[in-house]
Amino acid sequence: MARIMAIDLGRKRSGIAVTDPLQIIANGLTTVESHKLVDFVLDYLKTEEVEQIVIGEPKDMKNNPSDCSKYIEPIVNRLKKLLPDMKIVRYDERFTSVMAHQTMIDAGLSKSKRQDKELVDTIAATIILQSFMESKNNSTNQQSTIQQ
Repeated sequence: MARIMAIDLGRKRSGIAVTDPLQIIANGLTTVESHKLVDFVLDYLKTEEVEQIVIGEPKDMKNNPSDCSKYIEPIVNRLKKLLPDMKIVRYDERFTSVMAHQTMIDAGLSKSKRQDKELVDTIAATIILQSFMESKNNSTNQQSTIQQ
């Protein structure tokens, strides 16, 4: 099996998380400046096998694309153009930054660590990936229950 990569794409920075090769555990990888994201992904793919890329889909409370979408679309389109055989999935990212902050509080991180925006972005990408993996597992479990 190959890894799944998740990206919490932002205007300035993007958090990146990946699974292990067996797609069991989601791990925060790093944060990169968004204008360097495509190059980072291409370099990563030279050394690691990735099955698909999950990109956070920013939406508002009414399920409409948020204002951030206009900054994200060009990068998503560039990845799709450069990686035509890669499965690229958009996944709802609402509340991931809030959940990342709560995770940091629950982990007992100091206030200064919780203000580290790069760490917040990496944790948000990990939450997107974990949520995506859980939804994928839930749909697989539902399908196998229906088939039985």
